[in-house]
Amino acid sequence: MRISYDAEIDALYIRLVEGRQECRTVRLNEDIALNIGPRETLVGIEILDAKHVLGQNNKLPYLVLENIKGKGKQTIKLR
Repeated sequence: MRISYDAEIDALYIRLVEGRQECRTVRLNEDIALNIGPRETLVGIEILDAKHVLGQNNKLPYLVLENIKGKGKQTIKLR
């Protein structure tokens, strides 16, 4: 999984499947879209206006990773 953030356009993308995939896009609303690949696999999630959609007070939230290769809980600040 790969998470990328473009501060210039305030867009967050969560890629769940590595490699190039041919996808169709399903819009959940004006800010959130799902990229669906072969065999209805969820390939990625695009979030526009990410600070507003995900954050509080116009800031991105912390990302918490749990049980990653036995390392317990790790917290990462999205910038």
